[in-house]
Amino acid sequence: MIWLKIAIGIFVILELGNVVILYFLPDSKLANAMGYFKAWEKSKSDPEVHEMAKYLVNWVAGTKLIFVLLLIVFLVQGDAQTLPYVGAALTLSIATFFWRLFPSMRDMDQKGLIDPDGYSKTLFWMILGMIIMFMAAILLALI
Repeated sequence: MIWLKIAIGIFVILELGNVVILYFLPDSKLANAMGYFKAWEKSKSDPEVHEMAKYLVNWVAGTKLIFVLLLIVFLVQGDAQTLPYVGAALTLSIATFFWRLFPSMRDMDQKGLIDPDGYSKTLFWMILGMIIMFMAAILLALI
């Protein structure tokens, strides 16, 4: 069970970093901030569009925060029966990146809308690594 707790803990730390960056440094190129997207800077020339973009960024950050806080509760209170389900839910939710987000990221990257070029591939490998980490942790927890 310790491997699953470690994997969830790593994910919590990474996502807390994303929340902080999205709330306080959305222009940066740290974590998954908006600085990677050239359209973020362009949105600033249209106040209405930028207000909507900021709203969506804060909405994502808030959703991530809810998710992270629930994971912390599972880390503290979760038992050997519950944690594998938490790991499976995380794996499935992270995997949805490949269904909806990666195709968009790849298309934007190919069109030169992401800086640096090739960032979609970096993100692809990072997400795949998280999925593999959770799958391995679930298997080790069940052994």
